[in-house]
Amino acid sequence: MAESSTTAGKRKCSQDPQVDEKLVPKQGPSFCPTRYGIAFIIHICNLIAMAQCVVMNITMVAMVNSTDHQLQFNGSAEGLPGDSLGGLNNAPDSLPAGAPVYDWSPQIQGIIFSSANYGMMLTLALSGYLAGRVGTKRVVGVSLFASSLLSILTPLAAELGLVCLIATRIVQSLIQGSTFGGQYALWERWGPPHERSRLCSIGLSGMMLGTFFIILLGGIICQTLGWPFAFYILGGIGCVYCLLWFVLVYDDPVSHPWINVTEKDYIISSLAHQIQVSPCKQPLPITAMLRSLPIWSMCVCGFGHQWLTVTQIVYTPTYISSVFNVNMRDNGFLSALPFIIAWVFGILGGQMADFLLTKNFRLITVRKTATFLGNFPSSALLVVLPYLTPSYVTTMTLLTLSCGLCAICQSGIYINALDIAPRHSSFLMGATRGFAYIAAILAPTVNGFLLNQDPEFGWRNVFLLLFAINLLGLIFYLIFGEAVVQDWAKERKLTHL
Repeated sequence: MAESSTTAGKRKCSQDPQVDEKLVPKQGPSFCPTRYGIAFIIHICNLIAMAQCVVMNITMVAMVNSTDHQLQFNGSAEGLPGDSLGGLNNAPDSLPAGAPVYDWSPQIQGIIFSSANYGMMLTLALSGYLAGRVGTKRVVGVSLFASSLLSILTPLAAELGLVCLIATRIVQSLIQGSTFGGQYALWERWGPPHERSRLCSIGLSGMMLGTFFIILLGGIICQTLGWPFAFYILGGIGCVYCLLWFVLVYDDPVSHPWINVTEKDYIISSLAHQIQVSPCKQPLPITAMLRSLPIWSMCVCGFGHQWLTVTQIVYTPTYISSVFNVNMRDNGFLSALPFIIAWVFGILGGQMADFLLTKNFRLITVRKTATFLGNFPSSALLVVLPYLTPSYVTTMTLLTLSCGLCAICQSGIYINALDIAPRHSSFLMGATRGFAYIAAILAPTVNGFLLNQDPEFGWRNVFLLLFAINLLGLIFYLIFGEAVVQDWAKERKLTHL
């Protein structure tokens, strides 16, 4: 049916995925379509990878001599940049005797945390490009296995010295960037246009679930077994899961041995107008990409959203600890609650986006709506926090709503590259995410400086800065964001570098 369409018809399909649904064969009923099974596998992969990425934030409380570097927000705030968990009420003598304790200052802890960010920023775009060439199965599978091995070796690296630990963290961050960036190429071949929002949101929401589990259980593992076992357990789970990954994941429906024939034809037909030229033979139009305002709008808005997300992940436990002075276990429970809500909102946001497409909403309207809901309300709720009288109900309600709404953005800017340049989407999604990840380096440093300089109004300044950055990025995207296939992404004969 796609072959019998006119050129104008193909162009219209590429701009309006809801029209594509009318032009491709309907898929028959299926209990669990294979493409959703692939999304669930990526979901678990992201859960494990994100838990490995965040676990150092949790274990650091048990790794350092907290009696020497006590967090006192109302007095001295020196410990804030290094202490991303808070709740240092538990001294090392309450932890297992066999767990080593190090005398690292807050400044040293900050260096250890930062070492995990530089590498990830460098490999997100490269891994997306590589996955488009050799396949997501190899790139993500090998990366997850290598990251899991390094997670197991982290306690040994800490014993060998600070330099060895930082080097291990940098190498692991390079590999973790490949895990997150390499997965986007999968949806070039598996995601029908009118289902991409829900498929991508299912996969990406695993990051929120991983954050929830490690914040909730990390403190318990440290208190009962010792902090090294947090790395051993996550590394072991990752290694075992890699075996399932290589068995169950395939780069496209054509090569999948167990997919239903009807589903395979349905996916191939729905993507026929977008896969006229193989990505392996399509050079990257770098010059056109650098001049593209829609791409820059995704980068700038992604930067603001990443600043919001990093502040929530790193400083939610610290904020709860500074306001309510709870112990490590209670802090873990309260800090984890917003992220399980974010997991739910992320999945529901994908369902909502695809539902709106079936109701003939314009694709750009859906993308901008999801982006707005994932940015403005979330940052505005945080701005209100310092001006309210602290209470468990009020604080946790605002933090939970802020974190939950933040996840809706997964159906907005983070998959917009699939709309404007399907053939180059794996590279662009990694590149825009890598640009946004600069915020992961800057946000903890800037926020820690603000909290140190002004203990009384530190949180107010942190949230106001967050709101300003987030709002500027959102406005830029609302003005320049698009959801139609760009001219430089349509024809192979255009000039490339």
